[in-house]
Amino acid sequence: MTIEALSFPDLSLDEMAPAAPGPIRLGSTDHKNLFCRTLLTTFDPYRPAVIDWPALEPAALERLKFLPIWDIAVQTEGKAGLRVATYGEQVSDLSLKRAIALNAFEERRHKHVLHNMVQAYGIKLQPEPDYVRPRDAEWAFMVTGYSECIDSFFAFGLFETAKRSGFFPAELVETFEPVMREEGRHILFFVNWVAWHRRNMPLWRRPWFALKIVGVWMFLIWERIGIARTAGSAAPQDNNFTVNGAKDLGVDVSVAQLMDTCLAENDRRLGIYDSRLIRPNVVPRLVRLARRMMRAPKPAPA
Repeated sequence: MTIEALSFPDLSLDEMAPAAPGPIRLGSTDHKNLFCRTLLTTFDPYRPAVIDWPALEPAALERLKFLPIWDIAVQTEGKAGLRVATYGEQVSDLSLKRAIALNAFEERRHKHVLHNMVQAYGIKLQPEPDYVRPRDAEWAFMVTGYSECIDSFFAFGLFETAKRSGFFPAELVETFEPVMREEGRHILFFVNWVAWHRRNMPLWRRPWFALKIVGVWMFLIWERIGIARTAGSAAPQDNNFTVNGAKDLGVDVSVAQLMDTCLAENDRRLGIYDSRLIRPNVVPRLVRLARRMMRAPKPAPA
């Protein structure tokens, strides 16, 4: 696995005045300052190299190794770090540039965390592909952002389900908690960037940007309905693990229960941030709609 050196991000807030109390207008300077400051001021300076990975019982270690996600997870973080950094290079606004650089740093740091974890637990990975700089940096940034909006929503629920079931030991759950918090911060930043960016572009560009958003969603849907994805000559890796991963966790939970957990965890994790910031809403709305169409579970017999 290729691991690049990480340079500590610039967390300066000099040009970002705190937003005044009261409502803010989406697309305004106050809005931009608020979502940039939120990302920068909630940064966690943990270092992957000093994470103390807990010893696992043989059964727990086998369960961890069995999960069909580690090649995909590493490659996803590798692509995300490059895509976010590439887009940030073409941004001229200093506040946005700092925040996007921090986002890229954290994506790359996630890869470091995974690298150290698989080494600690003896998980074998296939050789990584070459990561290619995207030609359309904005498109690549949006693909990463909306993909994280999908994956984080379900990951929140799966993480909590695994925690409750004891699939992962409590010590390992706590070790990964900073990564889960960062995913929440990333999607919050991204959807507010979309709203701000759209309102600050010329009117003639807005229809094209709307079509670009539709194109990104169509691409992600196509990507996720593809079958049997592999990494090199490895066994099939599950690119949809966050959507249908309950069965891989070996947890006896119904679809309805998993939906409820995902919705509750999404609200809990994003609810701690300033209520004036918008939240990702496409996936939660679709899940709420599907949940309302499902029958209520029958009560268990006495």
